[in-house]
Amino acid sequence: QFKLVESGGGLVQPGGSLRLSCATSGATLNYYTIGWFRQAPGKEREGVACISTRGAETTYADSVKGRFTISRDNAKNTVYLQMNSLKPEDTADYYCAATMIAATLATLNSRAYDYWGQGTQVTVSS
Repeated sequence: QFKLVESGGGLVQPGGSLRLSCATSGATLNYYTIGWFRQAPGKEREGVACISTRGAETTYADSVKGRFTISRDNAKNTVYLQMNSLKPEDTADYYCAATMIAATLATLNSRAYDYWGQGTQVTVSS
């Protein structure tokens, strides 16, 4: 069974950086589009970024463009989310998810993703 495990969350001051990792197992990562999503308390889940199977195509939510970067290392079965210039409004639980639907179709639509990790908490506060 395809399994995803997030790590790297924590408490950071505004303007700081964090790098989230999504370690996968149980399937060949090369076949999957990977997305990062987040959900803040009392808010709906929001798509943050996604990356195509070979990393050639990426999509970002407007709220994170220029600050976040998604990347993947298929040899290490891991996808990353580098988050810079963090803001308090970035505070949320962050989830990675996988789908075999092409990134250009799945984009940031959570309903297109079949496999989900348990999440990692990110808190941006002074």
